[in-house]
Amino acid sequence: MRLFVRLLSALIGLALAAAGVVLALEVGWGWWRPGRGPLFVPWDNWRDRLAELSWSGSPVRLTAIIVAVVGLLLIIAAASAGRRAIRLTDPADEVSVTTSPRSLARLVGVTVRAQDNVAGAKVIATAKKIRVRATSRLETEGELRPRLLETVSALLDGIPLARRPKVSVVVDSPKDRR
Repeated sequence: MRLFVRLLSALIGLALAAAGVVLALEVGWGWWRPGRGPLFVPWDNWRDRLAELSWSGSPVRLTAIIVAVVGLLLIIAAASAGRRAIRLTDPADEVSVTTSPRSLARLVGVTVRAQDNVAGAKVIATAKKIRVRATSRLETEGELRPRLLETVSALLDGIPLARRPKVSVVVDSPKDRR
């Protein structure tokens, strides 16, 4: 979602910059040639059309509803694009400590990959859940999964997390396919 908000803000910024350039060109054209018509934008036609509209007209109300819905969607997108930090226990009253999900996933991944008979591991971590997908060529899921769950649990016991996430471990092994 953060990527969406960044792209959207860049597009809105470019649109506003383009509108500013057009407005500056129109004003410069109006000062340079005061008797001539507009350069790009038909301001006179727009002014006449807007003079015909009233505040209680359907086009005005529909435009207001569309602008309100788009604004609400932008607020929701911006609010949900916040940084996903994982809180750790605070060492003091005025100090708050967080870590990123990527750092926690990297720590769990290094620990899991260091275990015997683990060929590789992919880890996804959030504040609520840690998902480990390990591969092994020598052990089955029934043999390796409990050991990896114990290892990850022991690791999480050593980290001062404010809230302990759930851990799920899946082992892919060619021995299970036979």
